[in-house]
Amino acid sequence: MDNKLPPPIHSLQSGVSGRIPPTSRKDRNSNLELYRIIVMLLIVAHHYVVNSGLLQLLQDSPWSAASSLMLVFGGWGKTGINCFLLITGYFMCKSEMSWRKLLKLYLQIVFYAVIIYTIFCITGHERLSIAGVVKLFMPVKGITNSNFVSCFLLFYLFIPFLNIFLRAIDRKQHKYLTILLLVLYSLFGGIPGIRMEFNYVSWFMALYIIAAYIRNYGFLPKVSYKSWGWIALALTVAGSASVVALEFIYKQNYTSHFLPYFLVADSNKFMSVAIAVSSFMFFKDLKIPHSRIINALGGATFGVLLIHANSDAMRRWLWQETVDCSGHFGESALLTLGYALVSVLVIFIVCAGIDWFRGRFLEPQYMRIFGNAGRGIKSSTSCKKIRNIS
Repeated sequence: MDNKLPPPIHSLQSGVSGRIPPTSRKDRNSNLELYRIIVMLLIVAHHYVVNSGLLQLLQDSPWSAASSLMLVFGGWGKTGINCFLLITGYFMCKSEMSWRKLLKLYLQIVFYAVIIYTIFCITGHERLSIAGVVKLFMPVKGITNSNFVSCFLLFYLFIPFLNIFLRAIDRKQHKYLTILLLVLYSLFGGIPGIRMEFNYVSWFMALYIIAAYIRNYGFLPKVSYKSWGWIALALTVAGSASVVALEFIYKQNYTSHFLPYFLVADSNKFMSVAIAVSSFMFFKDLKIPHSRIINALGGATFGVLLIHANSDAMRRWLWQETVDCSGHFGESALLTLGYALVSVLVIFIVCAGIDWFRGRFLEPQYMRIFGNAGRGIKSSTSCKKIRNIS
């Protein structure tokens, strides 16, 4: 089944949106599209908690079912990043990258940046400035763990070189490299007292290498996809229990540090990686009927990310002013959770609808204007030249 899945248009959309050519869309399985949808919903839920001021309220609130429930509700954003990168590596390790794909990705990012900045300047949520306008067209705005898109764009440029490297090593070397990366990033990064500093560019490369090993050689082939599903569920329950336990430890004054997500965030934490890998192994082989609706929603997930997490102004307007997450936190756990679920679903659907419209009607127009610049130029060819020179 794996070899029949067509490669995506570009790597970030392979990890987030997975848009494919119309000629192959009929044959595309919907299992990983469904996976993208679920993961993006978890990322939006994470932003509901951490970008709204609600996390501080949960820290200051007395012990309650509502606070524990909302902490678990928003605990899976960093795990979601791992999931998307595993999809990217799984497909792109067997694909070629072209500069046209990179241009398409860049133009999608700039499109939303310009539109949202313009709207917020008109409505008074942003101040118009030369620096602000210039920043809209800068592909890289920072190399930190809060700049996912910037780090992904930089990581994307390394993909052809990573593929050359991975084709040059054998299975044993690839396995030991994977183990070394997991020990370095996840084991050391999860030990209290050890300060682990890393950026997403290098971590994305590590995930790419892990995903490529799964694609090239498989991973625990005797474990069925159903078993992987149960493993993912068990790990998620354990991760949720760790969030509640660490909240309890803090609120009982056993520690002065409020770190409920210590075992599930950042993305390098073992629990986050284990949940991502096991859930990916489940959805990779999950057999579901082809669904145009699932594929359409899955194809819009990167647009959902670009819209709802576009800027600090967007975060303030969306989570603090419009949704008012903190204002809808109360003693009733069910009402609090219900409002959060509805808000996340509405935001996802609205943003997905916007990106569908952009992809269906606007993208063909601006790609017709700018797209010829990257047509036919493949980075794999450039890498071959580099390799020949060396």
